[in-house]
Amino acid sequence: MSQGKNRASWRIGFAYAGILVGAGFSTGQEVLQFFASHGMVSIFGIILAALILMFVGRQAAKLGFRLNAESHETPLRALFGEKVGLVIDYVLIFFLYGIAVVMIAGSGATFNQAFGIHPQLGVLILILLTFVTLLLDFNKIVNIIGGITPLLIVAVVIITGYNILNPYVPYSEVNNYVDSSRTPSSFWWFDAITYAGLALATGFSFLSIMGSEAQRHAIARRGAIYGGLILLVMMLLVNVGVLSIMPTANEVPLPAMEMADNMAPWLGAVYSIIIILLIYNSVVGLMYPFLTRFTEPYSKKYKVMMVISLIAAFIISNVGFVELVNIVYPILGYIGLAISAALLVRWIMNKNTKKKLL
Repeated sequence: MSQGKNRASWRIGFAYAGILVGAGFSTGQEVLQFFASHGMVSIFGIILAALILMFVGRQAAKLGFRLNAESHETPLRALFGEKVGLVIDYVLIFFLYGIAVVMIAGSGATFNQAFGIHPQLGVLILILLTFVTLLLDFNKIVNIIGGITPLLIVAVVIITGYNILNPYVPYSEVNNYVDSSRTPSSFWWFDAITYAGLALATGFSFLSIMGSEAQRHAIARRGAIYGGLILLVMMLLVNVGVLSIMPTANEVPLPAMEMADNMAPWLGAVYSIIIILLIYNSVVGLMYPFLTRFTEPYSKKYKVMMVISLIAAFIISNVGFVELVNIVYPILGYIGLAISAALLVRWIMNKNTKKKLL
């Protein structure tokens, strides 16, 4: 693959990883609940989740490319048929908007904790940034999302690297301090699969559109694999970093901020800015597919719906960050698992037929 094509694949990869890395991941809270609370075996859980996301992300990008998808509607109908596909289509788009609202609510909490800004003002700042960004050309949106991700990688490598080398307790004793009651289930492998489903459901729509925008088939599928590799490295670092600050990780709302403060107090403030940028990444990556599912991109209807949906998000975000997470995340995870299973079945069918479906 030429240097230009490889650069295009990495561009997709950084954007894919940037969308999947939301508020929970960047704070360490998702990693704590789904992985680190299982103890050292969580390392295998992260490898399993990342491999799943590489495979299903690759298949989703390929499907978007082959169908020239302008939204996730066409890929879902290809996977599930007209009737079932339509149901999943509307359920997914509803919960994509729900996740965006969750992220927006999380931005208010982050602004408040890091800088003492009133949560509603923090939410308003993020909504205004999202509004301006969603008026930009799609390729510019992808560039912005992909461009922010390297900031997280650098921050994660530095902050987790320091804490991994300076653990609170020896790693041989970490399992004595983890709180297994925080995990969604008692099985590390099941939580890894569930997390992969949640992550795919979050990124499927945007990934399908990115796949359709790719110049070549190989660029689309390699981009998804690169994104999975980026996510694997970051998840491993954050996971081992969270394990390194046990049992304190169980007592703080933002384990990653605890790791940053361990290095230097000012790093906590810097990292909080990165968290806000990642929330912004996720909100833009979720709102664009939501809007384009019902309107022509950048049309008058697109702009009107964007204004209405962002105003509604501001109002709904007052319900509270934690409450919204408890409502939205579990259902979205099951939707993601259904899409993953359908992509797997389609891949198996391709291996046994001459006429390729993906």
